[in-house]
Amino acid sequence: MQTNNTFDAIVVGSGITGGWAAKELTEKGFKTLVLERGRKLEHVKDYTHANTPIWDLPHRNKVTDADREMYPVQSTVYAFNEGTKDLWIKDKDHPYTTPPDQPFNWIRGNHVGGRSLMWGRQVYRWSDLDFEANAKDGHGVDWPIRYKDIAPWYSYVEKYIGVSGQAEGLPQLPDSDFLPPFNLNCAESRLKTGVESKFAKRKVTTARIANLSVAHNGRSACQRRNLCYRGCPYGAYFSSQSSTLPAAAATGNMTLQPNAVVESLLFDKDKAKATGVRVIDTTSGKTTEYKAKVIFLCASTLGSTQILLQSKSDRFPNGFANGSGELGHNLMDHLFNMLSFADFPGDEEKYAKGFGPGGIYIPRFRNVWDKHPDFVRGYGFQGNGNRPGWERGNYEPGFGAAFKDALLKPAPWKMAIYGFGEILPYHSNKVQLNPNKQDIYGLPTLYIETKHGDNENAMKKDILATAAEMLEAAGGKNIYQIDGKAPMGSGIHEMGTARMGHDPKTSVLNKWNQCHEAKNVFVTDGSCMTSASCVNPSLTYMALTARAVDYAVKELNKQNI
Repeated sequence: MQTNNTFDAIVVGSGITGGWAAKELTEKGFKTLVLERGRKLEHVKDYTHANTPIWDLPHRNKVTDADREMYPVQSTVYAFNEGTKDLWIKDKDHPYTTPPDQPFNWIRGNHVGGRSLMWGRQVYRWSDLDFEANAKDGHGVDWPIRYKDIAPWYSYVEKYIGVSGQAEGLPQLPDSDFLPPFNLNCAESRLKTGVESKFAKRKVTTARIANLSVAHNGRSACQRRNLCYRGCPYGAYFSSQSSTLPAAAATGNMTLQPNAVVESLLFDKDKAKATGVRVIDTTSGKTTEYKAKVIFLCASTLGSTQILLQSKSDRFPNGFANGSGELGHNLMDHLFNMLSFADFPGDEEKYAKGFGPGGIYIPRFRNVWDKHPDFVRGYGFQGNGNRPGWERGNYEPGFGAAFKDALLKPAPWKMAIYGFGEILPYHSNKVQLNPNKQDIYGLPTLYIETKHGDNENAMKKDILATAAEMLEAAGGKNIYQIDGKAPMGSGIHEMGTARMGHDPKTSVLNKWNQCHEAKNVFVTDGSCMTSASCVNPSLTYMALTARAVDYAVKELNKQNI
């Protein structure tokens, strides 16, 4: 029963996991307060440039020097441009610090829905190759769950959000409950034929993606406009705005409060439970306390961990539920910006209609069937083939009528593949509070320390080598590669810092995403991850969230929480 500032449940964050927690809790009858630190943003109405042609933007969708000054970190993101910049934070308003020689790119969007509006939408299941890795090779602590524990929840989530893809029967990449796949174009098909004919244990499949190939659950099919990062008015890709938050609102049980920065969790040491949260209203500066039976932290990896670190008390002098001392440690991401390009001559008579939202995926093949001598774990590739159109005139030399006429004809086919490699859970990769540098609300900012180890550096070399050999096997010419030496964070898959585990002495959360030392607090965003795999993690976050809510509700009904 909701009375004043008291709710059955509080969810901190409204992004991919917060939206799922809100949906599941409200549909189970819980009066739920959803707190979002950013501004209100409504589906369709507030997608400012969803339908704006490039030529109607003042700088033709380009990033300006002024943008780079205001958004020095966010402007490094592939999805940042003139049409999307209003969805990213202004870095100068949200500072953090790192060692001078260890930069970290913290990519953020503070608004209702968070990064669920701007994500890449690639969704893959983990296998026991991932869940068993720590135990087998000795890096990090053992996951407290295995594939069989989460498989039903993968299905539950997939059937709701809609995942377009192709079943392949691979042990290292379990199949999902799929909608029809998006077809490969001719360059992508040539890559598939070339790679699979030469490398027996390598597979090129269509990307598994949370864009709808057909209408699904009241949402429209993807229009292949290649404007996803501006917000989709068709609801054709999964986001909190298009899917879970409307479902939660439809129950009548959700109270959504934007502009609400959670300062800390409130804790009753006699009951060993959290009683609520203390919140700063960013518009008025007023501080308010809200109470609830259960709290779900879904504020993003670094966001949730910052709240836990700030929540100090006599019981938790080093941060909430941090008896293990692991809170803030074991920060991970994926190796990123390992790019390989090739010309694919031929097929000039073939064209593609629209721009496919996913392209191809090459699942992990290293350290699956045999052991690589230089590194553990593995990597996969995403990529796409395309024929550059008139927009290539932005970077090709030329002028005059002949140049303009040439731009009306598509350029030759090209293929690009991008390696995503697993980063190990190093204790030394960590985030701490920096009390010497406060934010505009008077709260300590974060100090982030990360670097790649020998394992990652060896893997980078192999990623570039295998990418080149696969492009060449498919007939690629003029192969060109980039190792942008991207800082951690650039993959936008930050994970860890409040990991799950069996033992309260070495982990923050148990197998249900429940704090070992506060049974009514659950953390289900990327901070809960015990290792990183090499596949995009958002599907696993969503499945863990739905699973944790199911458990929390059952435990509340049994009065165990």
